[in-house]
Amino acid sequence: METNVLDQLDQKIIKIISNNARVPFLEVARECNVSGAAIHQRVQKLTKQGVIRGTQFVFDPEKMGYETCAFIGLYLKDPGTFDNVVAELEKIPEVVECHYTTGGYDLFIKIYARNNHHLLTIIHDRLQPLGLSRSETIISFNEAIKRSTPIED
Repeated sequence: METNVLDQLDQKIIKIISNNARVPFLEVARECNVSGAAIHQRVQKLTKQGVIRGTQFVFDPEKMGYETCAFIGLYLKDPGTFDNVVAELEKIPEVVECHYTTGGYDLFIKIYARNNHHLLTIIHDRLQPLGLSRSETIISFNEAIKRSTPIED
């Protein structure tokens, strides 16, 4: 895995745009005391290096009707089916994250469901048929902290 070395300007740009991805490059340039072209070139370089992987709108799941957030540890009957299970999980829109982890779980996923009944339906009808030996579900009451990766000064 390649690690990119970010200089102070790169770090400052990332800090600014991580707070607001829609901030105009000229505004970033003024804050960084460089030209707009320099910011544009740096952002292109960071994108090409994979440091910046795009921009996105952030939606509030609860305001969209998804009141239940759950984290589920999955135990597979056959750990050799990782790739197939992940491919099937990608087809379930309520699954918003999937991680290979250390520890007891084979996979760890994050799901948004409309309510607890909807969550039960997803687990019973969509997850269990994937070849799980069992699963462990943790329901989140509230997201206390959410932030971007820290940028060193």
